[in-house]
Amino acid sequence: MLLRLKTLTRSTRLALARWLRGSARPVLLTLGTVAIAGGAGWTLVKHPPVQPLEPGQLALRTNNLTGETSVWHEGPVWVLPGVHQFTTLSLQDRTWTAAAMATADGAAPAQTVEGLSIGMDLRVRYAIDPSRVGGAKALSYPKDIDGQIVEPAVQATVYTIVARHTVREIFSSQRAQIEQDIEAQIRERLKTDGLLLRSVHIGKIDLPEDYRKGMEVLLTEGLSAEKMRYTLELREKQVKESELTAEADKARREVAAEAAAREQVIAAKAQEEAMKHVLPLKQRQIEQRQLEAEATRVARVKQAEGEAQARRIEAEGEAQARQKLADAEAYRLKNIGKVNAEQMALEGALITKHPLLIQKTMADRLSDKVQVIIAPPHTNGFIGNNLLGNVAAAPRNTALPDDNGEQ
Repeated sequence: MLLRLKTLTRSTRLALARWLRGSARPVLLTLGTVAIAGGAGWTLVKHPPVQPLEPGQLALRTNNLTGETSVWHEGPVWVLPGVHQFTTLSLQDRTWTAAAMATADGAAPAQTVEGLSIGMDLRVRYAIDPSRVGGAKALSYPKDIDGQIVEPAVQATVYTIVARHTVREIFSSQRAQIEQDIEAQIRERLKTDGLLLRSVHIGKIDLPEDYRKGMEVLLTEGLSAEKMRYTLELREKQVKESELTAEADKARREVAAEAAAREQVIAAKAQEEAMKHVLPLKQRQIEQRQLEAEATRVARVKQAEGEAQARRIEAEGEAQARQKLADAEAYRLKNIGKVNAEQMALEGALITKHPLLIQKTMADRLSDKVQVIIAPPHTNGFIGNNLLGNVAAAPRNTALPDDNGEQ
């Protein structure tokens, strides 16, 4: 395109140069060239050749010279002033609200089969169909799509459908079905105009004041009747549930009783079968215990006999040992007596021969306790006469016994 523009500018300048050829018109040629360049620059500034296309938008560029139309998506688009016609369409979802039929006393309320005016809070969400854009069809989209396409389609559909139903059906009983019918017909109408219907939502239904009060009473009574019906159905279901529960409980108890009976029978049979093996085992255990008791008794008797014999042997040994000890003690005392007798005989003979030994012995024994002993003069000359009395003076003519105890 720039090459064509440059060629066109060069051709115009050459034509003007041939027309103004001569030495008298170079200034006019220069001024004309400057004016043309300035106009072209102003045109490029006022109408830039590159148009940006945002995401979610669709552009149609039509060539005014050839009549060709092309579709453009995101990105920059070359648009030459005077050559191209550029139109943008938004692919984003749009929402239209039926304000004229929102209230019963509005500008364009709907009429029911009874002839009553009702208002509907209706919202339509739609978008342009990208597959229908292109060629002559794209030029048929008006600037006001809501007012020239959507609103007539919605009004024609809603008025037709609402006129076939009563207020009560629209307000309560068949509201969902009516909404589905309106959506289906609007979808078909908008599809023929190159629009995609996303959803149709019917909000509040505005009724005349008098009819609204009567309808509320009827709805209240209807709701009470519906509630009673549901309550009765619920009670009936509860009764059936109780019956089924009782039947199930009865069947469960019967099955449990049968299972318990079979279990007892099986247990009795098993016990009877086990007793066939248990009784011989018990008999063998009794015999074994009898044999063990007999063996224990015999072992205790043998042990008692052995202990008695051992005690007899111990007693005999102890008696013999005591006899020998007594004999030994007697023999020892006999020998000691003989030794003592002989010792006493020798001591008596020695004392008889040397009477002063008594004084010496007594002095030796008292020397550790008595330091000085002063003996008075005595006729007998023995200091221990006062203690011994007349023992020293006694005659010593008693004969000593012999070994056999004879004098």
